[in-house]
Amino acid sequence: MGLLKEVLLLPFAPARGSLWAIRQVIAEAERQYYDPVTVRTELALLERRLEEGDITEEEFDREEDALLDRLEIGLGRTSSTSDGTA
Repeated sequence: MGLLKEVLLLPFAPARGSLWAIRQVIAEAERQYYDPVTVRTELALLERRLEEGDITEEEFDREEDALLDRLEIGLGRTSSTSDGTA
């Protein structure tokens, strides 16, 4: 049945290949977005912007919360992939 299924689905191979490529791009974008090193760098830049007066305390708090959420998710993703659960 597996061979017959592959033959019947052959006309859809380009679409399946495109979907695979899209999934790979999304996975890499998520990896970079949640990368703890990247988030920590953004936190440092955010703190510098506050110290220089580019943003208000309220803006800092709002953006810091979002970055800390990303960091928490990123650290969770890192630990789940390193212990083999993902």
